Amino acid sequence: MKTVIADTTVMPKAVAYPTDSRLLERSRQYLVKAANRCGLKLRQNYNREAPRLAVQVGRYAHAKQFKRMNKALRTLRSRVGRIWRELDRQKEALTGPARQHLDGLLALTQRILTQQRQDKNKLYALHAPEVECISKGKTHNPYEFGVKVSLTTTLKEGFVLGACAMPGNPYDGHTLAPALAQSQRLSQIPIDTVVVDKGYKGAIVEGVRILRSGQRRGITRGLKAKIKRRSAIEPTIGHMKSDGKLSRNWLKGQLGDAVHAILCGAGHNIRLLLRHLRYFLVLIWALNLCFGDSKKAGYINM
Repeated sequence: MKTVIADTTVMPKAVAYPTDSRLLERSRQYLVKAANRCGLKLRQNYNREAPRLAVQVGRYAHAKQFKRMNKALRTLRSRVGRIWRELDRQKEALTGPARQHLDGLLALTQRILTQQRQDKNKLYALHAPEVECISKGKTHNPYEFGVKVSLTTTLKEGFVLGACAMPGNPYDGHTLAPALAQSQRLSQIPIDTVVVDKGYKGAIVEGVRILRSGQRRGITRGLKAKIKRRSAIEPTIGHMKSDGKLSRNWLKGQLGDAVHAILCGAGHNIRLLLRHLRYFLVLIWALNLCFGDSKKAGYINM
């Protein structure tokens, strides 16, 4: 456990793909439900017109008729803005938890109404405002919506020592120190060497030797063998996403992200232990069968 491998991946959140029409329609639905729950009367809720506009936006986009798509999108945004302004005028009549809930919903809806395509810190889901858009350079899936997770595994066995959620989409090199601190805290063993990829360029952790992929200076044959083992963490991440639950996080908030990452790492370790116990059971069964047959043969000869 003194020599580990570190890498980052994206833990997607349980959200639909965030299009403008879907976010606007969802905001309108939330506002109408909040108005009915609080006893506020709306002049018009657009329960029939707004869903039809949202469907039209998708159809025009699929047909590449972008002028018509933008026109329908502007109409939908104006309808949601009317409901938002009407509730903003009537919210003074509310107090207590109802007022707090409505203020939070109005603030989220205002972000959706005002955000532009090139803005940073955009809102991608009303029920999960902490969701971030992370680009990983994949051709089949260029953008993933969730949170970045830093994983730390042992060099040879692939045993997960730490799984730490990193909100804010930080640079990989900045995630190394907290990830190693978590691994040392959980394993109670100091880490002296970590193997990482080229994305950790410039990272420095006091008291820990960092080996990067492609490193040439001062590399011996033993260190080169350790660097070649860096890619062993990739199938571990794949198994945690396919066999575990790392590919879909259903827990709420940033605390849910942190808890889900740790639980995924624990589940992977349990699967490894069960596999080794299964092999050990097969070995015991084979030895028992072999020695049992030999004893029977000796008894017959006597």
